[in-house]
Amino acid sequence: MRGQPKNQISPNGLKVWRFQEIIVSAVCLLIVIAVAVLSYYFHWPYWITGVLAVLLVLESVLTIVFIPKIRHRVWRYEVHENEIDIQSGIFVVTRVIVPMVRVQHVDTSQGPLLRKYNLATVKISTAATTHSIPALEMEEADRLRDSISRLARVTEDDV
Repeated sequence: MRGQPKNQISPNGLKVWRFQEIIVSAVCLLIVIAVAVLSYYFHWPYWITGVLAVLLVLESVLTIVFIPKIRHRVWRYEVHENEIDIQSGIFVVTRVIVPMVRVQHVDTSQGPLLRKYNLATVKISTAATTHSIPALEMEEADRLRDSISRLARVTEDDV
């Protein structure tokens, strides 16, 4: 049986994922505040707001503190001469092998949060789907993109 892919994503990916979850939690907090205001004006029971607030705190702790650590530990990738091995998932760990002969093109992308931490996502497109490797250091992402592109061309030329 084949072992886990050996490469992990950047530790700065943890910061990006946590910041994204803080933004989501802030939006959810605004919704809880809106429900509290509506509860006051429409004389709804106050326990509704309390339950929503407790759920928000639990969800925020889970998604900001624990899930990014688990995601970082599980996300792995490795590029071989004939295939790309990607492992991801938190509760259901998924392992995907992408044959080089199926790779059509490879892109790197950066959103504002990734750019702040000098990270990028590598997207590998085949005819059927797109696979991505998130939160790589920019230099590693560029090197990986160029390496996969070169290996895909070599494999295509061999066919």
